[in-house]
Amino acid sequence: MAQFTEEEKMIRRIERRFNKGVVSYRLIEEGDKILIGLSGGKDSLALIELLGKRSQIFKPRFSVVAVHVVMENIPYKSDLAYLQAHAEQYGVPFVVYKTSFDPTTDTRKSPCFLCSWNRRKALFAVAKEHGCNKIALGHHMDDILETLLMNMTYQGAFSTMPPKLVMDKFEMTIIRPMCLVHESDLIELAAYRGYRKQVKNCPYESQSSRSDMKSILRQLEALNPEARYCMWGSMTHVQEELLPDKID
Repeated sequence: MAQFTEEEKMIRRIERRFNKGVVSYRLIEEGDKILIGLSGGKDSLALIELLGKRSQIFKPRFSVVAVHVVMENIPYKSDLAYLQAHAEQYGVPFVVYKTSFDPTTDTRKSPCFLCSWNRRKALFAVAKEHGCNKIALGHHMDDILETLLMNMTYQGAFSTMPPKLVMDKFEMTIIRPMCLVHESDLIELAAYRGYRKQVKNCPYESQSSRSDMKSILRQLEALNPEARYCMWGSMTHVQEELLPDKID
């Protein structure tokens, strides 16, 4: 019986969960052209590797292109040469798109929201320019569960980022191929591969409450090691008859 190293076990675990997410949620179809949002963090670097490898499999046949969005008014420095080399290592063409936003245009929204919104608009623009029908983002299972907790806590809504979101208005589909991959495995992969960290100095980063939700998710898993799977299952097992009626 074959003996695998810890690194090999980790990579096989990631690829198994990645492939399960892609197949279970029908994220990739024949003839797709997929734009990968490459921020430079460990998650997007891993997504380049996983989708780049999968695009070399004969069926379903699809192509990929990576884009790094530079927000010129945010002091976030990226090693563009490194990002390009990483993408090309897995046969993924690399594009840089520069844009900016004015945080004073809408004081009702946080700078983080405006930055994220403008980055998303940039992804749509590049996707259209390159004839892509899908945009792949590097969100993993932890991101999705943390967003669920955030929306319940701050928005009063039972919602999150779905593995697949068809946006008819923009004729584009958002996919999250790493939706079943655990962040802990991606941290191990980043260390094993030696992913370089980008130089980040965002003045608004401390305003995010996501780190609090990471802590809450860890606490829930300390109470029940299966908590993440129970939470994931709850999103498709809503017992409406046991919930209060909506009050107008």
